[in-house]
Amino acid sequence: MKPLRKITALGAVAGTSVLLAACGGNSNSVPDNSVAEVAGTPITTQAFNHWMYVAAKSQAAQSPGQPVIVPTDPPQFNQCIADVRKAVPSLAKQSDTTLRSGCQRLFSSLSGQVLDFLIKAYWYQADAARQHLSVTDAQVQKQYNTAKQQAYPTASAFNSFLKQTGFTVDDLLFRFRVSALFQKLAAKHTTKVTPATIKAYYFSHLQQFGKPETRSIRIVLTKTEAQAMAAKAALDSGQSWAVVAKKYSTDPTTKNNGGQLTGVAKGQEDKALDTASFAAKTNKVLGPVKGQFGYYVFEVTKITKATQQSLAQATPLIQQTLTGQQQTNAQTAVDKVAKQNWLAKTKCGKSYEIADCSGYKAPKTSTTTTPGAPTTPTPGTTSTG
Repeated sequence: MKPLRKITALGAVAGTSVLLAACGGNSNSVPDNSVAEVAGTPITTQAFNHWMYVAAKSQAAQSPGQPVIVPTDPPQFNQCIADVRKAVPSLAKQSDTTLRSGCQRLFSSLSGQVLDFLIKAYWYQADAARQHLSVTDAQVQKQYNTAKQQAYPTASAFNSFLKQTGFTVDDLLFRFRVSALFQKLAAKHTTKVTPATIKAYYFSHLQQFGKPETRSIRIVLTKTEAQAMAAKAALDSGQSWAVVAKKYSTDPTTKNNGGQLTGVAKGQEDKALDTASFAAKTNKVLGPVKGQFGYYVFEVTKITKATQQSLAQATPLIQQTLTGQQQTNAQTAVDKVAKQNWLAKTKCGKSYEIADCSGYKAPKTSTTTTPGAPTTPTPGTTSTG
């Protein structure tokens, strides 16, 4: 994933209080022209609409030719309906009711992503301030310049990115700042991955770094011992496994392929067959062996020895795994603390309530899909890896 695109994914950490913004006020507890308020700081319509556009625009960039529909006028969605009819001719004759339902679903999905982004932006910054954590403008600019140069070494490539996604330079600087603050918060919940922790993980997950011995086996499974003896006699006389298995075997899996079982690991087959076959040498017809399902005649045709990576060989993957776990755990811990500190102080307008809002109640789910409702762009995903 290109570093600049990675840092600008809408689902990532975000936000400065200056840019906190959302859609029109719908609740007595939220200021006019705002959809939410976090500890007295409003999330305004202007900023909300901007980030809704970024979400829709960035998503559409993943599917060239996909129309950009930005539903920002709940609950009637008259402008959204008009935009859909104009952008998607095949839906032009759909009823207002049908299109309104589609706009509502699109709005719910997009606005949930955007508001989560904006609200958590405030939470992260506020928690960083409480813990006296900060980054300078110069540090932010340096990180931004490095990522920009790596991802888009030419001005034309960078301008194309801005045009495709709807981001502005200020948006990107904003996100780099909050990302840097988030990393400082996360560092409080992260421990160093040491050789000792890598070694402990290796020895407690040995099976992940090796492959057991496997064997390729030919079998004939019969109901009676007499039938098994007859099959073995036929094989000993030179008849082929294909002929004998087809004539005598009751096993539907191998009957028509010469009795062949490939890559069998210990413990995968009938216990009696498993024990006998893993004690046998290759290229020798053996049996009958009485098992759970009848009598087996078998021959081991190939033995593939077990393999095991050394600790040194496994270390890079373990390092990556443990680092990923640390990052996930740190994200969870940062969000938990932020929620404890700020959820009760986060108020949202009626049409904009999400789980980050105080007093939120999840709506009843429905599996009903309205035919003909607009489904593009798929909202909320702006990672362009």
